[in-house]
Amino acid sequence: MATMKAWQFRSLGGPVEKNLFLPDSGIPKPKTTANEVLVEVYSTALNPIDYKILELGLLTKMIFRSPVTPGLDVCGRVVEIGSQVDSFRIGDIVYGSCNGVFGHGALAQFVPISKDALALVPDGFKADDMVSIATVGMTTYQGLKPHVKAGDKVFINGGSGGTGVVSIQIAKALGCHVTTSCSAANVGLCKSLGADEVLDYQSAGIIEQLNGKGQIFDLILDNVGSPSNLYRVSHAFIVPGGKFIQVGMGMSLSAMKQLIGNLMLPGFLGGGKRKYLFVMAKANSADFDQLAAWMKEGKIHAVIDSTFDFNATPKAFERLKMGRARGKVVVHVKES
Repeated sequence: MATMKAWQFRSLGGPVEKNLFLPDSGIPKPKTTANEVLVEVYSTALNPIDYKILELGLLTKMIFRSPVTPGLDVCGRVVEIGSQVDSFRIGDIVYGSCNGVFGHGALAQFVPISKDALALVPDGFKADDMVSIATVGMTTYQGLKPHVKAGDKVFINGGSGGTGVVSIQIAKALGCHVTTSCSAANVGLCKSLGADEVLDYQSAGIIEQLNGKGQIFDLILDNVGSPSNLYRVSHAFIVPGGKFIQVGMGMSLSAMKQLIGNLMLPGFLGGGKRKYLFVMAKANSADFDQLAAWMKEGKIHAVIDSTFDFNATPKAFERLKMGRARGKVVVHVKES
């Protein structure tokens, strides 16, 4: 049986960067089902969920088979197609999102992906750029598109990270007025991406700054989950009928309690008083096609913090976990 290189994780938890390993003899090259294509992976971009879900201690062992290969974002070349695939051909350069630890992860030389979770890469665009807008772009788009219209005022909590840099650009592409938050060092970056106003959370608390603006926002998109009480007090700066959209937060016990409280606790008992939605994004070709079209039009572009060779994947996770990446952390899977 043909084998391939793939990073694997086998542990009851602990730091992912210390528990990843490359099997000396490789692992079996995966096969495709009728509705899948097999992609030779060129690049992948790391997402916080790639490690947070593997660092849950005993829950990791309860949820996943062992070992698993992490990674969601994929850009590469189609090398095999399933019998019911007519949307792609062998040799096509595609990008999208795979199943990660719930199936086959992107930190491998080959990965099978549903035909419905991929789109063609526009001519002239690099693999690093496409993986940098894949999962974060899809998630943000699904969090914004159904809930905003041109002219709406949006606050994006966390504008300089991997999700934030894409969120700003997508909100602007949808015609919104964008306010975002970041550290003083990243104000210029956020403005360069189109933010109309940037709040420096180091100069004063975000809630304090938002309270000073009054009820002006039609929607808040929260990429980070902090301050932990942001949703509970958001009625002070979201207009009646406005919404609070959660697309990112931690996976600690306190974060899970915060999420449950946001979803379940009514306003008269101290919960939030605006509609709260937690986005569980589902990969689909139409969304990836839209992101690619915006890339071609110059309305969105990739922001890459750093790149790492395949053999340095643990170092890439270390960089991501520092929490100071400006944009995406990318791993080159195919050797150049």
